[in-house]
Amino acid sequence: MNLAQDENAAAQAAANLCERERATDGGNPVFIEQILSQMKPLVDRVMGESGLYAPLHAAIAIKQANGDCVEASEILRAYRQTVSRKYFSEILDTEGMDIRRRISSAFRDIPGGQILGPTSDYSQRLLEERIAKESQEDADADADSIEANTPGIEGEEYPKRYIRVVDLLKQQGMVAPANENEDRTVTDVLKEPISFPAPRSAALQTLARSETGGLMALGYSAMRGQGGDHPTIGELRVGYTRVVVEDQRGRRRAIGRIRVTESANISKIKTRKKDPVPYMSLGYGLCFGQNETKAICMGIVDRSNRIPGNGAPAISQEFSLYHLDGPDAKGFVHSLKMQSHVEMASELNDLRAAIERKNKALEEKKADSNATAPIPKTPDLETTA
Repeated sequence: MNLAQDENAAAQAAANLCERERATDGGNPVFIEQILSQMKPLVDRVMGESGLYAPLHAAIAIKQANGDCVEASEILRAYRQTVSRKYFSEILDTEGMDIRRRISSAFRDIPGGQILGPTSDYSQRLLEERIAKESQEDADADADSIEANTPGIEGEEYPKRYIRVVDLLKQQGMVAPANENEDRTVTDVLKEPISFPAPRSAALQTLARSETGGLMALGYSAMRGQGGDHPTIGELRVGYTRVVVEDQRGRRRAIGRIRVTESANISKIKTRKKDPVPYMSLGYGLCFGQNETKAICMGIVDRSNRIPGNGAPAISQEFSLYHLDGPDAKGFVHSLKMQSHVEMASELNDLRAAIERKNKALEEKKADSNATAPIPKTPDLETTA
């Protein structure tokens, strides 16, 4: 067996040990249906960070990755590369979204009203120890109790269309006019490498595939003054929107619906002497599934990226777009675990040689110092006595 075969065998053995821990660590196996029904936020996050809307495949990747979100996203991205593109969808009509949740922190009363929908925003973060021993009967009883005691949950009808809150501000002339010099080129970041300054379409695509935790940290830094944006949520929407494509005969076809989260952030613009009107500015975020943190932070970084200069990480396009990709960042960090013994041996040899030269120089300096030191005078014993 040659060296390459040895390395392949060692890699396979390591993978087998990892799989063995998952398969033999006790307890019943987690079924894909359970991940899909009970881990929806995790499934949504993996789909968003991989850039592929495929709940079933996302759940499989989560199980394969032992729950590691970034690893699952990397697995799903690799799968996506094997799938051919047959169509390109039209622009999503999010105004016609089948709403499940719709809120605005900027206004108390909005056309159509606030729809709280499914959220844990208003609940206490207390550890529910009872679910540690939850049985199927307990879960069924809880589900029946929730349906019986929650008004409107059964057969609830959702209006088909809501006007956007930010559209009302635009109609009143309170939002800054569109920048005519802005690059509105529509690019595909999966086919074309990003160049800076990047068009907004490329920036939003990259942010939509970014790692949620990294994006949240960057958005938080902008809110704390390292990015110049502390917005108010004009409107946050969660719901289902149709995906429409055009077939080879030119006919428009709705091929299904996807659940998305959309956030429209409202920010103030600093007043300048030549432009005394303090217009409002918008930041936009849209991502797969229900991932409100990501959509809001997308809007924050989108707004910060359009501030001139590179005065903060969130303002710098190059910094934010290159450092928020989870699988890319993880791959670069994990490359540190790869064999580097040759480079390390070389560095240690150089360091040993430098230490030896320094010690030799110190010894020579000490010897020279002793050689030139004045001979102490012998005391006159008789005089002293």
